[in-house]
Amino acid sequence: MTEPNPGIPTDRYVERLAACRQAIAARGFAALLIGVGPDLRYLTGFVGEPMERLTLLVVPRDGPVRFVVPRLEATKAEATPLVSAGAAEVLAFDEADDAAARIAELLDPVRRTPGDAGRQPIGLSDRLWAMHVLGLERALPGCHFEPASAVLRDLRQVKDADEARLLRLAAAAADRTVDAIAAGRLVGRTEAEISREIRGRLIDEGHDLADFAIVGSGPNGASPHHDAGARAIGGGEPVVLDLGGTLAGYLSDTTRTIWVAGEAHTEPEPEFRRVYDLVREAQAAATAAVRPGIPAEKIDAEARGFIAAAGYGEYFTHRVGHGIGLEAHEDPYMVSGNATQLQPGMAFSVEPGIYLPGRWGVRLENVVMCTEAGSEVLNRSSLELRVVRG
Repeated sequence: MTEPNPGIPTDRYVERLAACRQAIAARGFAALLIGVGPDLRYLTGFVGEPMERLTLLVVPRDGPVRFVVPRLEATKAEATPLVSAGAAEVLAFDEADDAAARIAELLDPVRRTPGDAGRQPIGLSDRLWAMHVLGLERALPGCHFEPASAVLRDLRQVKDADEARLLRLAAAAADRTVDAIAAGRLVGRTEAEISREIRGRLIDEGHDLADFAIVGSGPNGASPHHDAGARAIGGGEPVVLDLGGTLAGYLSDTTRTIWVAGEAHTEPEPEFRRVYDLVREAQAAATAAVRPGIPAEKIDAEARGFIAAAGYGEYFTHRVGHGIGLEAHEDPYMVSGNATQLQPGMAFSVEPGIYLPGRWGVRLENVVMCTEAGSEVLNRSSLELRVVRG
C-alpha cells in the first residue's frame, strides 16, 4: 500500500502561484482566468467537476488573487491550500448573480490600464466550457483571450520533488496491480471482468480513482484504445493490459502484454515472440535516449526507427509517449515535430507498440522521468515476456 495521506505541501502552492505570476508578466499577459480542472488543482489544490456554475481563479499580473466560486462551493474553496495560506481570497456569488459580470468587475483595473498593458491578452484555461467562454466574451468586450497553457505549460511539465514522489507511488501501485492480474485467473473471463478487477485493485493499492483499464485480448489487442468488452479470454493468445489512475492527483499509466498459454500450455507463435522482442528493444532504446537537452521528438524517433527498420513501421500507429502528471496526457509529447528540449523533472510515457489488424497487438509502457543523469524509470514490473497459464 502507499504511504498515508500523501500530497503536496501547502507552501508549494504559494510557490506555484508566485512562479505563475512571474510567467504572466514574462509572457505579456494581463491576467489568467483558471476554471475547474488540472490547472486549478495545480495552483490551488481545489478538486471539483466542471459544471454550469462558473468557478474561476482570477490571477492578475498585479494585485490580489481572487477565487470566484458559487456559494455552495465556498466552504470547500476556503479549505484549499492556497486560500488557507492567505494567498487568495474567496468571493462567493449567489444563484441569481451574473458570475461573468463579477469577473469583469474584478478585471476592470486591468482593462483600464493605459497603453500596451491595457491591451495585453487574458489567458483562459484550456478546459473552460464554451458556455463560460462565451459569457466572458460578452462581459469583457474588446478583450483578447488566449490559452492559459501558454503560461502554465512550462510550469506544469517540470515536476518538483513532491510531484515526483507521488508519481513514483502511483507507478509502484500500478505495477503491483498489473503483476497481480498477470498472476491470476484469466481464461474464460471476459475483458470487462478483468477490467473491473483492475479498477478495484488500483483503488486497493492506494489510488483515489481508477481512470482506465484497457484489456485487449487476441485480435482486440490490435486496437490501441480498445474498450474492454464481452469477449472471453482464451488459451493460446496474448492480452494487452493498459491501466492507470489517480493517486493524490497524480496519474499512473503502464502497459504490459502477456501471453496466456491456457490448459494446453500453448506457446507463443514465433512472430509474436519476434514482435514482442522488437517492441521491448525499441522501448529500451527510446528510454536510453532520455537526457536533458534532447528534443522530445528524438525519443519518438528512436523507437520508430527501430521498429521501421524491422519492417513493422506501418503497424506502429501512435506517438511513442505523452507527458504525465495531473493529467494522463499533458505536455511534453514525445512526437515528431515537437522540438521541446527535455529538462530534469519532465515525466512522460515511453510506449512503443506494434498492432497487426485481425491478429494481435503488443505494447510495452513505462513512465520515465528525465534527470540530470539521464532517465529514471518509474515502473519496475518486468518487461520480459510473461507466458502465464491464465
